[in-house]
Formats: sequence, structure tokens, C-alpha cells
Amino acid sequence: MKTSFNFLTVIGLTLLLLACGNNNDKKKNNFSIETSVKNNTITLGESLNLSIKNNKNLDVKGVNYFLDGKPVSPTLIVENLTLGEHTLTATVDYNDTKETVSTSMYILNNEQPKIYTYTIVNTYPHDITSYTQGLEFHNGDLYESTGQYGESKLRKVNYKTGEVLKNINLSNQYFGEGLTVLINNIYLLTWKENTGFVYDIETFEKTGTFKYGQSKEGWGLCNDDTTLFKSDGTENIWFLDPKTLTETGRVQAYHNRGKVVGLNELEWVNGKIYANRYQLNGVAIINPNTGAVEGVIDFSPLHKLVTQHQGLDVLNGIAYNPETNTLFVTGKRWDKLFEVRITEQ
Repeated sequence: MKTSFNFLTVIGLTLLLLACGNNNDKKKNNFSIETSVKNNTITLGESLNLSIKNNKNLDVKGVNYFLDGKPVSPTLIVENLTLGEHTLTATVDYNDTKETVSTSMYILNNEQPKIYTYTIVNTYPHDITSYTQGLEFHNGDLYESTGQYGESKLRKVNYKTGEVLKNINLSNQYFGEGLTVLINNIYLLTWKENTGFVYDIETFEKTGTFKYGQSKEGWGLCNDDTTLFKSDGTENIWFLDPKTLTETGRVQAYHNRGKVVGLNELEWVNGKIYANRYQLNGVAIINPNTGAVEGVIDFSPLHKLVTQHQGLDVLNGIAYNPETNTLFVTGKRWDKLFEVRITEQ
């Protein structure tokens, strides 16, 4: 089955418009930063002019500008930068003293997201009681994590039959979230407990735990064989060192109109991050280097193809199978797992 919808529909379903403004320090400064763009929001490739508003007509001897702590000229082309919120700073030299002022600047993508559709290749059974949070293939096997307090579990599943091959339950105090597999380890997040778990992939024995850093919650995980990528329900995707499990950086998911929040379950697919959107049946395709939302997929018709029942919830769970070059998607308490092939509309 194929879906058809226009770009404005996708924007409404999966993308959040940016609401931003000049965020100069609230204290009364002698100076403030002014930019040549409305609401300090600029698109990649555009020119940016910086200047200082001298509120008290003081004798200014010099001004130095910085973008995220790095020196920049007062006139520049915005390029080779990640998208999202950045910090502009100016150090003003006047009357034998200095004053530093800052404001936020927002960088948008210079292209709108492409629209993708799908064709169902196969349909498989799925445990209707599973509140699916994470889904991932590794060496041909499907691993799944589920949520809800008192129901959270980690499973290895025969995706063709739905048979549970291995299962462990999380303690009732934990709400399970996304997972990813790297080498011989399964990494699994919990929601608000600020705790992630590491399991041996063969035995499901817990071999370690880790705490979160600036990301306060655990939502989704994926990896590119060298780095773990973690979502926290915002527009942020955090980078984790798989050896130390500490956060080493982030990108922010933005498109040509604003930021995309509610990033949930993640999947690494041929150099891109596919992200479920919380409480939506859509998926954003994100460039992990820039944060650019380069594509969107509307899976909402799948919701009507599963058994309708009181506990039915939204799409959640994306797994890429490199052996078939297809995606497998399901949802919270869905009784079906769909194998789909993605094509640009």
C-alpha cells in the first residue's frame, strides 16, 4: 500500500515551527547585539551582518564577535555549521573597560524536507501487549524493548512468527525506552530514572549501568558502529561514547522553518537517523552531521491496519534490516509488524 499526501500536511503532522526572538541578557547592559536578520533567524548560505547597539552613546574603541565561542567577523556567510540554536557573543571595549553581551541565533536548513512514501512488503505477527519502545536488527535477529512501569522488558524475537526467543523483565521501578546493539552489547534506556543498562547480547546478563548527562530523560537509541545516538524527547540528538557512555556533543533537528521536537525511537539507516515523533505516526529522516531534517514519512495509514482495541497507541518502533534493505515498523500494542520499502514521492 502506498500513501499520498502534500507537504503542508507533513509539516502539520511532523514539524514544529520555530518560535524565537532576540534573547539578549535580561539585565540592563550598556550594549546589545543587533543582527541583519529577523528574530535572529537565518538560513544556511545567507549573509549575516552584526552590529552593536550603543544604548548610552558610550565611546566604543572596539568590538570582537564570537559564535559559540569562536571569533567571527561582523559580516559573514552562515555555512558549514550545524542547525539550531547558537550563541552570539560580543565583547565591547570602551572607557578603559570591557562588557560582554550575548544573544541566541537560530540557523535553519536551506532546503525543505523531501517527502517519502512506502510500500508494504510483508506483514508479520506482533505481541499486542507490547508497549514497543525500541526495535533493532542485529545479525538477522530482532531485538525489542518495551515500556510502562511493571511491564517493561527486553526481548529477542523471531520476527516472522512473533515467537519470543529470549526475555527479561525490568524491575517495576523502571520504564523501559529505546535500545541499540553494538558489537556484543545491548544498550537500553529508561525514561525518567536517569539510568541506562548494558546487557550481554548472548546471555542477556546485565553487565553495566550508566547515567545521563545534559539529556535528562531517555527516549531512543541507535548507533553507526562507533557512536551511540540518544534522543530525549526534545529536538536534541546526543552523541555518546560507547566506551565511557558519556555525552560528547549533540545536533538539533531543524528543517527550513524551525525545529522538530518530540524525537523518540531512533534507527540508523544508511548514514541517516530515522526518528519517530512522539504521539505522531510520522518519521523524520535526519542528517546526523548537521541536524537537518531531510525527509519525512507518514505512516499513519498503518494505524488502521492493526486490530483496533482500547489500549492501542501510536506508531513506535523502527528497525532496518540490511539483509533485505527494508524497514520494519510497528507500534505500541500493535498486533502487526510491517515490513516496508521506502521510496521518494
